[in-house]
Amino acid sequence: MEITVRPAIPADAEAISTGNRATALETEGWALDPAQALAGVRAVMDDPSRGFYLVAEIGGIVVGQCMVTFEWSDYRNGVFWWIQSVYVRPEARRQGIFLRLFRTVERMARARADVTGLRLYVEAGNRPAQEAYFRAGMERAPYLLLEQDWGRGG
Repeated sequence: MEITVRPAIPADAEAISTGNRATALETEGWALDPAQALAGVRAVMDDPSRGFYLVAEIGGIVVGQCMVTFEWSDYRNGVFWWIQSVYVRPEARRQGIFLRLFRTVERMARARADVTGLRLYVEAGNRPAQEAYFRAGMERAPYLLLEQDWGRGG
């Protein structure tokens, strides 16, 4: 089984959207509108200032994904890369796919002088994901995430 990690291309938008919908349902019980989810993926692909996707493939089939977005830090005069929309298909889990995606992002970020670090958020109750992120070298941040989410009727 050879895992290939590569930048996503427009032809991957449907698979990524499917992964995003599966993640939202699995971790938050949130059934995303398929058209809106696909439009959101395409919006990132159409505007690189919003971020980019990486996909992991086995045998030419997308089995994992993540999105990277950017946050400017005036304290550090640099950019944090946020790892988001992480998904690995259930039948492909526990095969090192997330770690391959993560290491690729990490390698790309470290190669750039303007990137000051990596960040991600995870559902508080998603222990398997938290364990995977800790194993990859992420640490608990000293921040509490707060939000107003108008996209969910808030």
